[in-house]
Amino acid sequence: MTSAPVTEPLTSETYFTNAIAAALAEAMDEDETVMVLGEDVELSTIGCTKGLVERFGRNRVRNSPISEATVVGSCVGAAATGLRPVMDLMFSSFFYVAMDQVANQAARLRYMSGGQVSLPLVYFAGSGPSGSAAAQHSENPHPMLMQVAGLKVVFPSTPADAKGLLLASIRDPNPVVYLLDLMLAGTKGPVSNEPYAIPLGVGEVKRPGGDVTVVAIASTVPQALAVAEELQASDGISVEVIDPRTLVPFDWQLVFESVRRTGRLVVVDPARRTCGAAAEITARVTESCWGALKSVPRRVTWEDVPIPFSPALELAVIVRPELIRDAVRASTAEAS
Repeated sequence: MTSAPVTEPLTSETYFTNAIAAALAEAMDEDETVMVLGEDVELSTIGCTKGLVERFGRNRVRNSPISEATVVGSCVGAAATGLRPVMDLMFSSFFYVAMDQVANQAARLRYMSGGQVSLPLVYFAGSGPSGSAAAQHSENPHPMLMQVAGLKVVFPSTPADAKGLLLASIRDPNPVVYLLDLMLAGTKGPVSNEPYAIPLGVGEVKRPGGDVTVVAIASTVPQALAVAEELQASDGISVEVIDPRTLVPFDWQLVFESVRRTGRLVVVDPARRTCGAAAEITARVTESCWGALKSVPRRVTWEDVPIPFSPALELAVIVRPELIRDAVRASTAEAS
């Protein structure tokens, strides 16, 4: 993947990874307490920290040892004593290695101190399948992280959102998990050069519609948008596509208002079906919009298996456009 230096202007054809690098540079220019650390951040394997060490130096951009638990834990201490660390975990599968530091320390300290200690830190990681990376490097652990009280969880779907949400995450006084869906890393989109931040907890209607609400997460958003255009043309089905953008806090009112208008819900979640984000969204909507529902809410998710190494099997396990299409058609075909 080719990435431009962070000093180049952002354009209508900005890589997702460059938008993240630009946000990091802007945050580091804005606040000298912001620092970036993690495995190979100087080299920038994925491209999200490209150019930062040349611009800000090794005191603020630091390669870390291959010891996720140690570095994740050190960020808690750094944040508690006045820094704003952004820790690049590389792959979100590595959260399993450091869950005590994430769940018992980072997520709890502000609460247990009665707000006396702020923890303005961001844990950044590439997430999900990236093309035959196999089971130990292909996780989307956002459902597990959503369940950890005290964490905020961010999962953008466009380069513009990636920049604005990362700036808001770095400025937040709480620990934030910021996930880059690796299926989107090489995609492009318009990103403004002007300073802006997108508040955490504010979703967006990516496409208005009147027949069915589709709530899609991260890389499933462009899939849902493509299916919506196809179904409008082929079946006359008007699909509203909502991107929550942040999973914690979640913009429940945006989703509730949409479902009360359309009467139908399909949730597309790039994670396993059991105890996933789709399960929680479906349950909350059912509780709050029961009287408005015209059909059973539906979930489109991964299969409940590890991600295979085989490209053909990987594709069979994850979300695909045809699964979204089938769920929308089934939802609109069901009698009210």
